[in-house]
Amino acid sequence: MHISTITSPGRHLRELRARQRVSQLELSMRVGVSQRHLSCVETGRARASREMLLAILDALDAPLTERNEALLAAGYAPAYGQRRLDQPDLAPVREAISHLLAAHDPAPALVIDASWQVVQANRGVHALLRLLGVDPAALASDFNLLRALLRPDGLRAALSNPVEVCASVWQRAEREALHAPELRPLLDELRPFVPRQAFAMKADAPMLFTRVATAVGELSFFSAFTTFGSPLDVTIASLRIEHLFPADDATRVAMQEALAG
Repeated sequence: MHISTITSPGRHLRELRARQRVSQLELSMRVGVSQRHLSCVETGRARASREMLLAILDALDAPLTERNEALLAAGYAPAYGQRRLDQPDLAPVREAISHLLAAHDPAPALVIDASWQVVQANRGVHALLRLLGVDPAALASDFNLLRALLRPDGLRAALSNPVEVCASVWQRAEREALHAPELRPLLDELRPFVPRQAFAMKADAPMLFTRVATAVGELSFFSAFTTFGSPLDVTIASLRIEHLFPADDATRVAMQEALAG
């Protein structure tokens, strides 16, 4: 159960602590309070101040959405805003994103939010989609990367190693769903499409290579992610940039030619 279904602030904390496998004793040492006082807060026998509640949530490294939920449950105002990315005061964030995307060309890079919706993509992504026979205009209309990679009628159809990729993607999304309730309905929708072998597959290599069959042959990539450090806004905290790096010279040359063509 996700903590958003729980109304008691103490139960919010207890559920979050249990999910992270942190004992009361360890958490009390992190926060600098007695285990007895922490127990009283969790059971509702003591009411934590706003400062104490924030200190506990910080010690648990709780996502910003869950910090707001816990504060609201305790009767306090949320500590973190949730602006739209197009608002004027987020201009530096937009500029940073555009710089990172452009600097990664001709290799693909894209921005996704907590629901795996594609927010922005660079020219390398557009070039790769064209090599896959997909119109890049699809990115402008509710393009969900998780759905595209897991459904057989999406980008998964072009994967040369679909079971490996689906296993990695599914396991990552399952972990994220613990803190992003909006993901759970999508995972329920997509579960029937995941290859059966993917559910039990264990990583036995130091890195996953995503291999795709394109009009110019098989291309191979590995991924790295960029997130914003110490975000104080829910929207910024939810964003991550996935950088796809060519795993071999043939892929590097193909992307250079695709972008120049």
